[in-house]
Amino acid sequence: MKRALASVFEKKVRPQKVLILLGARRVGKTQLVNAYLAKQDPETCLHLNGDDLDDAARLKDRTVANYKRLLNNIKLLVIDEAQYIPDVGMALKLMVDHIPDLKIIATGSSSFDLAGNVGEPLVGRKNTLILYPLSQMELAKHENYKQSQDMLEERLIFGGYPELEQYPDWKDKQEYLEEIVNAYLLKDILIFEGIRQADKILSLLKLLAFQVGSQVSVDELGRALGISKNTAERYLDLLCKVFVIYKLPGYSRNLRKEVTKTSKWFFVDNGIRNAVIHSFGRLSQRNDVGSLWENYFAIERKKFMAYQERSANHFFWRTYDQQEIDLVEEENHELRAFEAKFDPNKRVKIPGAWAKAYQQAEFNVVNRQNFLDWVV
Repeated sequence: MKRALASVFEKKVRPQKVLILLGARRVGKTQLVNAYLAKQDPETCLHLNGDDLDDAARLKDRTVANYKRLLNNIKLLVIDEAQYIPDVGMALKLMVDHIPDLKIIATGSSSFDLAGNVGEPLVGRKNTLILYPLSQMELAKHENYKQSQDMLEERLIFGGYPELEQYPDWKDKQEYLEEIVNAYLLKDILIFEGIRQADKILSLLKLLAFQVGSQVSVDELGRALGISKNTAERYLDLLCKVFVIYKLPGYSRNLRKEVTKTSKWFFVDNGIRNAVIHSFGRLSQRNDVGSLWENYFAIERKKFMAYQERSANHFFWRTYDQQEIDLVEEENHELRAFEAKFDPNKRVKIPGAWAKAYQQAEFNVVNRQNFLDWVV
């Protein structure tokens, strides 16, 4: 399956630039890179892996002379899991600055901030892309409307990790996702932040999983876990940097009564959310379908906008008198409001305070019948 990011990815691979490809573990970064490498002259490519001790040792001597020897006649350097290379930002800077016409791709399963602030050395020298689990816009190229509808329940429950496509049995899908949570999900946090036990972070994820679509107080999270507010904020930041969750702040422009001090937290993948709380029941057996639908639409819209290279900010909106909108999208000073309701028969009225304050904004109700209009 050709990934939606492929064409943008190829365009961003340029001489004297580092293309940083980020994303959670197992979302297909290596496959995307290998598909690109298959089109290149293998004699002019060098593929290293930060997980490999020998490869890491080859980059340890951070001198121009060492890198010129290593990269003699090389036009494209690929470093997978680059966050494991010590001072990788400075190493990449030396290569870009002193080896003419060199193209570099560096992949990572965490924001490189975890591994030592790669950003500062590469200011003006890098492009950054994020690869997500499979999106509906990618899957839609291989299925018709009926098939998308038929698969919707599975995608709400199991999410979009690419390897799930090879498991037809629901039990196998569940075991795969639980293995991801147990073996990969927090690996980078535990390595780079020196956190010896993952129990508090997993407990934090469980609390967030049960509050998807609701406003979350960091103070309350800290009290529930027996940790300080600062520690809770740090854990939330780390979970964002390894692409497990992301933050949706409150939107406000006009009204005093708009809520902005709390945020919502969504999971980057529905399957990971459900694996964290071991919840894989059918939709007919669940009482959290609304939360699953809101999380699913929010992240699918985020993927859709990112893969089209459209810059948009996302928020939720709520007033102190309980008027609310699930997702607000701001793009080039234009506002779009989305209310996520799984049931197409559910009647929804635009909140009066929103309609009055933001008269030029679109208002859309997204349900299981029409959702493809906004994510494909």
